[in-house]
Amino acid sequence: MAGETIVTIVGNLTADPEMRYTASGVPVANFRVASTPRTFDRNSGQWKDGEPLFMNCSVWRDHAENVTDSLTKGMRVIVQGRMVQRRYQTQDGQDRTVVELQVDEVGPALRYARAQVTRNPSNYGGGSGGYNQGGFNAPASGGPVQGGQGSGAGQNPNAGFNAAQGGSADDPWATGGTSSFNEEPPF
Repeated sequence: MAGETIVTIVGNLTADPEMRYTASGVPVANFRVASTPRTFDRNSGQWKDGEPLFMNCSVWRDHAENVTDSLTKGMRVIVQGRMVQRRYQTQDGQDRTVVELQVDEVGPALRYARAQVTRNPSNYGGGSGGYNQGGFNAPASGGPVQGGQGSGAGQNPNAGFNAAQGGSADDPWATGGTSSFNEEPPF
């Protein structure tokens, strides 16, 4: 939509994402990102923290389920979305206005961590893979990373997929399958 304010924030989650469902059963996940600017003070030779920005974020549908299954408190994330302003009235009749981020994309910040992305099975069928979102889990211990959804996640990254090992021949992301892409780059 034209005229929307797109923002990218890098920060840490202040709590685990919280999943809720609308009256019609649509999942929505809410989380808060704390982003604190740091500047180097040449006089003291030390880094100094500025005023933190706490941004409330919301994400919907399958994306919300991926976020709640993948993100935990303290993880450093990169969040991109649209700033929206919402007005409401409290139970005691006071008018309130909040600014929040309607999330379009979210992922782990990989400067200080590693993540292994596990693709979800296609929900939209047809053709070569359809629309997929990836999930990830990054352990605080810095150890090996396993992620994804479905039974057996962490043991078999392909658990829950209905495709044969290696994917289908028309899936360019499949390992071991053929692809329509040339093996040599065009340069």
